[in-house]
Parts: sequence; C-alpha cells; structure tokens
Amino acid sequence: MTTKEQKIQDFNPNSAGLADSQLFGLPFTEEESDIILLPVPWEVTVSYGSGASEGPEHIFETSAQVDLYHSEFPELWKRGIAMLESNAALHSRSNTLKEKAQQIIEAWEEGKVIEEHPHLKNLLNEINDECSDMVQFVADQTRKYLDQGKTVGLIGGDHSTPLGFLQTLSERYSNFGILHVDAHMDLRNAFEGFEYSHASIMFNAMKIHEITKLVQVGIRDFCQEESEFVESQNGRIVVHTDAEMQRASFEGELWKDRVNKIIEALPQDVYISFDIDGLDPTLCPNTGTPVPGGLSYQQATYLLSQLKAKRNIIGFDLVEVAPGEDDWNGNVGSRLLFHMCGCAAK
Repeated sequence: MTTKEQKIQDFNPNSAGLADSQLFGLPFTEEESDIILLPVPWEVTVSYGSGASEGPEHIFETSAQVDLYHSEFPELWKRGIAMLESNAALHSRSNTLKEKAQQIIEAWEEGKVIEEHPHLKNLLNEINDECSDMVQFVADQTRKYLDQGKTVGLIGGDHSTPLGFLQTLSERYSNFGILHVDAHMDLRNAFEGFEYSHASIMFNAMKIHEITKLVQVGIRDFCQEESEFVESQNGRIVVHTDAEMQRASFEGELWKDRVNKIIEALPQDVYISFDIDGLDPTLCPNTGTPVPGGLSYQQATYLLSQLKAKRNIIGFDLVEVAPGEDDWNGNVGSRLLFHMCGCAAK
C-alpha cells in the first residue's frame, strides 16, 4: 500500500491534477489529509438568487486549476487537503424544502400572517425542524474530525450551514471569536419566520455563550433591527462597514492599520466565517445576494494572513459560492479556499 510519504515523493505538484484526484488535484485520501473540508449543499431559506447548494461541487471542479505553489505556504499541498463526499440525501432534501420555503416567502411578501394559515404554519414548522437536523449533522461531522486532530473547514451552501460547527467549537473553547467577512450582518431574528435562515446565522451564533466577540468586516447592507441588535450587545459585536472603511481609506488610512484594528478586537482563538459576497461582486457575480462595494481579493487574503500571524485559527467556512454561466465564482472561491487552508493549517 502506498504511504503518504511515498505519494509526496512521487507526486508532481507542477503538473495538471489527475482525473481521479482529490480537491486541488491532490493525491491524498481523507485519512492521509491533515485538512478536512466538509461540504454542506444546503440553501433552503434562500430569498433572492439561488445556487449556493451547488457551491461545494462547483469549487471541487474548479479547484484543479489552482497551482499548488503558494508563496506564503509553499509546503501546504504536502499536508493533504481532502473534501469529504457530498451528502446526496442532504442536497436532495434541501431542494425539496427550498420549494416549500418559497411558499412561506411568497406569503410574507403578500402580507399574510403565517400563524393564521394552518398549511403555511405546518410548512414553516417542518422547515425549521429539518434545518435543525442539518445543524446537528454539521455538529456531528465536525466533531468527528476535530476529535481526530484534523484542521476542519466547511464549504457551503448558504450561510446557515456553519452553526453546528460553531456549536461543536463551543464544546472545546470557552472563549473564542468570529471574524465575519460579509456584505450583510446576518443578525436578523428568524428572518421570514425561518429560525435557521441564512440571514440569521450570526444572530444564532450570538446565542452561544462561548463566542465572546464577533467582528464583522465589509458590511454594506443591513436593517434597523440588526443595527439595534449590535448596540444591545454592548461591544460584543464590532462592525467595520464598507462605507466607513472606504471613507477612512480616502482620508489616508492604510489597509494595514485597519487590519490591525480588526484583529486587535478578537480574542486569541478565532473562527473565520467568510461569505464570498463580502468581496467586490465583480469577483462573485453569481452569489445569492451581491451588493456593490466590498473587499478586493488581495485585501481579503492580507487580512487572513495577518490573522494567522497574530491569532490561533480554530476553524473556518466559505459559503455562498454559486455557479453561473462560467466558472468565475468557483475560480475565485477555490483560490480563496486554498489560502484559507494555508492560514488555518496547524
């Protein structure tokens, strides 16, 4: 049987990935890989653009185009990066529930009171129960690989998918923070009645006592309810809006200085939650809810690299990468993912 060491010796990182290879064209099995990526093909509560549930497969397909030599992490490929097999039953259930959720969304848009319509109320209860099961699935899977000493990342799916991962981390860390890169605050309370909405992920995360700090970067679309929730947290949430960051940049602030402020607000142990719509939408035009503005690719990778240098990264997710007519979103997403793997690797 070929060992991991033999595979490293025989593998040519300068050649094209093999057809039957793992993510990024690598030759390593799940057992041999230090970094495990959990795909969660789920987007039940999507209310605008769809396609995020196809994100893991889209990233896998485009990842073979990523050159394995990374100037910051030249030996990263030797660690082994493996994406688990996508759960087909989970994906199928997501598609079924998404159709049901559209009935709820349309009812909200028509001004209906869900509680006054037994059919809609039953649908909403079913969706919330099934989303809770998805959260438990993610918690169980991430716990399994963390127990094996692996570095674990999650590939969404929509932004509701990492909640179970955060719950698992709360079993291991009594005090950790979240670096949240996004166009949206995602602090709505049960948006449109969905307890596990993609727009409620950080509201739900704030229910986890062990998360002592949430630092949001690139925010440029939020409602009054979310702004008031931030104020109610008495400093537990720090928000760097895109408008405020750009204004400071126009007036002479260096990105390095802004990044230092971002990191200084975080505790030693940090989870990264990266919604790709935190980037400039020219880099992710097919994501579900693109918003003008956002980070450049190099701003994002600089932030992540500086975080690695100054804090302990305990896990990460990359969500809302959706395919379009071409591979552009996956192209950007897979490269960002490779960089995140380098930053999170122990």
